Amino acid sequence: MNGDESGKPQVTLRDPAALIATWFGAGLLPGAPGTWGSLAALPFGWALQLAGGPVALAAGAALVFALGTWATGRLIGGSLGSDPGLVVVDEVVGQWLVLLVVPLDPFLYAAAFLVFRLFDILKPWPVSWADRAVKGAFGVMLDDVLAGIYGAALLSTLAWWIGS
Repeated sequence: MNGDESGKPQVTLRDPAALIATWFGAGLLPGAPGTWGSLAALPFGWALQLAGGPVALAAGAALVFALGTWATGRLIGGSLGSDPGLVVVDEVVGQWLVLLVVPLDPFLYAAAFLVFRLFDILKPWPVSWADRAVKGAFGVMLDDVLAGIYGAALLSTLAWWIGS
């Protein structure tokens, strides 16, 4: 991470922490970085599910949670603020948690994407609590994990309701 002429921190993707935290640069795209991060999570989630089913996806989410916590800590420790928009690895983990409950189907992946974004944006309790109260890199990651759990619960409930 370097500063530019304005003194604003600049992120370089040559830094492994920045590469992970921005999910290979998705968080640097203009507009809504959280949405870009969630979209960028989908093909990786698909590949993990294809390679090893829900077990591989759950293992991937756990690994990326650990790596994301480390990478986010490195970036927010470098004066980017407490939860900079460019950090989207948290959206990746939350999105993968929702994908755990859907089979490999483009329609259901789209539904999982929309449901996760809904809970990530609305932040119902305890997502909102975690967003406000839990500080540091763990806090950045935790609110999206909780949003992902909400999304997975909603899709599981809908699947059960439709199936019964």
